[in-house]
Parts: sequence; structure tokens; C-alpha cells
Amino acid sequence: MGLYDTRTNRRSFAKTVDWWLLGCYLLLVVIGILNIYASVHSVDGGSIFDPSLRSGKQIVWLLISIGVGSLVLFVIPPRIYEGFSLPLYIIMMVLLVAVIFLSRDVKGSHSWFTLGPISFQPAELSKTTTSLMLATLMSQVDYRINKTKDFLLTAAIILVPMLIIVAQKETGSALVYCGFIFMLYREGLSGWFIVTAGMAILIFILTLTVSPYAAILALMAVVTSYLGLKSGNTKLLLFIGLPVTLLLAFVPMIFEKIGEAIADPDSFFRKIKPVYLVFLTIGIALPFVFRTAFRNRHFYTYIAAGALLAGIAFTYSVDFIFNNILQDHQRSRIEVLLGLKDDPSGVGYNVNQSMIAIGSGGFAGKGYLQGTQTTFGFVPEQSTDFIFCTIGEEWGFLGSAAVILLYALMIWRIIADAEHSREAFTRIYGYCFASCIFMHLFINIGMTIGLMPVIGIPLPFISYGGSSLLSFSLMFFIFMALDKNERKYF
Repeated sequence: MGLYDTRTNRRSFAKTVDWWLLGCYLLLVVIGILNIYASVHSVDGGSIFDPSLRSGKQIVWLLISIGVGSLVLFVIPPRIYEGFSLPLYIIMMVLLVAVIFLSRDVKGSHSWFTLGPISFQPAELSKTTTSLMLATLMSQVDYRINKTKDFLLTAAIILVPMLIIVAQKETGSALVYCGFIFMLYREGLSGWFIVTAGMAILIFILTLTVSPYAAILALMAVVTSYLGLKSGNTKLLLFIGLPVTLLLAFVPMIFEKIGEAIADPDSFFRKIKPVYLVFLTIGIALPFVFRTAFRNRHFYTYIAAGALLAGIAFTYSVDFIFNNILQDHQRSRIEVLLGLKDDPSGVGYNVNQSMIAIGSGGFAGKGYLQGTQTTFGFVPEQSTDFIFCTIGEEWGFLGSAAVILLYALMIWRIIADAEHSREAFTRIYGYCFASCIFMHLFINIGMTIGLMPVIGIPLPFISYGGSSLLSFSLMFFIFMALDKNERKYF
């Protein structure tokens, strides 16, 4: 009888739900509605509950999201996600491709289906289906991430939607998929993949802001450190690799001083480029490296040599990528971010106004509905991509820090619950969900304070947008349902 007893079911539900996690969700969506209203009230007027205002529409989307969440928690069996992950993933890939051809152009992007007054972005929901598909594949008993077949299949599951979203010209949404590398690292992927991704970003920035020479020197330092760590040969690292790299770093200055001393425009030191010495050094070193690797069967040496050559090739591809692959507005935003161009009234306008709003909030903020930048609409897209500057202006440092800590608590609870799960499916899905939240948080806040280029990405649960709120809520309640099922065994 206890199985069907209402009071028993209520007690069971209370014991199997992470109330801290649910509390974080409810607080974030309430904060979102309050700040959406703050960003539009001076223009539109009316009540926060007015369905014609963005705040009212967000409340409607929240009610829909909670309704969907209730179905996920109380009606849909948690086991169904593993069985239906593949068809859901395929359907979503079809929608992602279809939206390119069937949607209208919205600020240069073809990523929205429009049905009357309702617009929906499949790219937001694709993070959920991709996470479920990854959890299904990687939770198989015979799955090993270090097996070539399994790794390539995992990479394909991530890259297919990512590349389609790039084709929609939604670079920000595509970048979120890079966050899955944290989940892959938890499941056994080498940390050097993360280092490689970081090096690619560093090379890109150094090539644009300094020179290819500086980028190659940084690459040499990392590769030499890798060889020293893997071989255990600290002498190689301390007395050969790093000193040679450091010496090469001073070559441009040495050449410049010698050229000035000689005062001969046709001198050797004025004609030869320092980067040639780097290539000469690498050309001399590589034969010895390969011979040592072959003789001692050190496979990691081949990896290091291949990484060095690939890094050099990437260095000299940066200009092509920057000038021929990136769009004009993307190039302009990166140039402003890196200080290569100053455009406070053009592409840098949003960020400048956003930083003014956040800075003017001070320690405790100006007070709710009292923000001047917010009230007079100086920051475009303030209820969507730049909603964090509303928090910064009206709630100040204390409010901004509280919101960030709330996200940190949510991510920590998701990871903690995932680690305590008995099922690999729940653990992997949890890490996917946490990675998506982190990437959105990092990119969005970095964008509003001028540390990231403006790429148009919402703040989870807070930014205005039905697609974003519904998609993140669905991801949230699926994890809650999986975790609720796991907690029956605690």
C-alpha cells in the first residue's frame, strides 16, 4: 500500500530532489524576469506581468517551461532518454539544416523558425539532444574514449551540429559546443587536448597582436616543456629547450641593435628575418628528435614534433582565417577587443555602454529601476545578450557577485550530483549540462565587461528569450529527473 500512498510519495519526492539545485533555478529565473522588466519598463511602461511586455512574455515562457519540467519529473520515465536519444538527435540535425533554408534573415543569421508571433531557435535545443546522444554513446560498457573509433564518433556527434550552426552564422551558439571538452576530460580524455585548444587561441592572438615570430616561440616553449615532462628529462627542459627559446626571443632586438650600429641598409642583419633562425633551429633539431624517438621508441616525441609543425602551419594560416573566413563584423569585434582598432561609436558601442553601466553601479548599485543607462536605453539588446549590465548598474558589485555565485552553486551541485550517480549516463549528461552553463556564463559576462568579442549569446535562465529559457529549463529538468531516479538508491 505504501507504494501508492500519497504521503509516502510526497516524502519520497522530498527526499529525492536536490532542493539547493531547484532553488538556484527558481532564483535565477526570478532575477531574470525582474531585470528584463527593468530593461524595458521605461520604454514600454505597464506592469511586470503585462503579457505585451517582454517581462510578461518571459513569465509565460517560464510557466510553459515549468509545465514541461513537471512532465519530465513526474510523467516521462527517465530511462526513455537513453532509448530515444538517437532519433531525437537526428530530428534536431534535420531542423538545424532546414532552418538555414526556411528561415528569414535576422541580423545576418538564418537560425529562427517563425510561426506567427512565436519564434524558435533550434540551435538552443540542439545542446540538449547532443548531450543526451553523448551520454548514450559514452555510457556503453565497451566504450573507451582512447579508442580511435570511439573518439572519432564522439567528435562527430559534437562537430556535426556545431558546423551546421556555424553555417547559420551563429558563431556564439557554436562556441558553446567547445565546452564539451570538459566533460570529455572527466571521462578520460588527455588534458593535453585542452592545452592544445588553449595554444590555438594563444597563437591566434599573438599572431594578430605581435607577430608570427612570437607565436612560434610560444609554441616552441610549450612543446619543449611537453617533451621534458613526458621524458622526465629536466635537463632537456631547463638547459636546452627553454634557454634556446629565450635566446631566440632576443634575436629581433639584437638584429635591430647590430643593424643600427652598422648603419648599412644592405647589411645581412637588416635583410634576414629573425623567424628564419627559428626555422633553422627547428630544421636542425627535428632530425635528431625523430632519430631519438625511433631509437628509443618514444611515441610522445613524434606527437611533439607533429604538434610543432601543425602549430607553425596554423600560425601562417591565421591571416587567411581572419581575412577570408571570419565575417566583417566578427573581424571588427575581434580587432576592437584586442586593441587593434578603436571604434567606440561603431562595433565597440555596445561594450562601451555596457562597461559604463556596470561601472556606474559601484559597490551596491543605484537601486532597482533606478539605473540611468538602463532607463534611457543606452545599451542595445539590454534585455537579451547584455542583461548582465542591468544587474551591474542597478544591483552593483554585490548583486553581480551574488548572481555569479548563484551560477557557481548551480554548477557545483550539478557536478556533485553527477559524481554521486550510479549510472554513467547521468554523470555524463550532468557534466554536459554543467559545461553548457559555464560556457554561456563565461562568454556572456566576458562579452559585457569587454573581455570577449560580442557574439550574441544569452545568459542562462536570465536573458529574455523563450527558446533559451525553454531549452535550458528542459536540460535542467531532465537532469533533475535523472538525479531524482539516482537518489532512490542513496
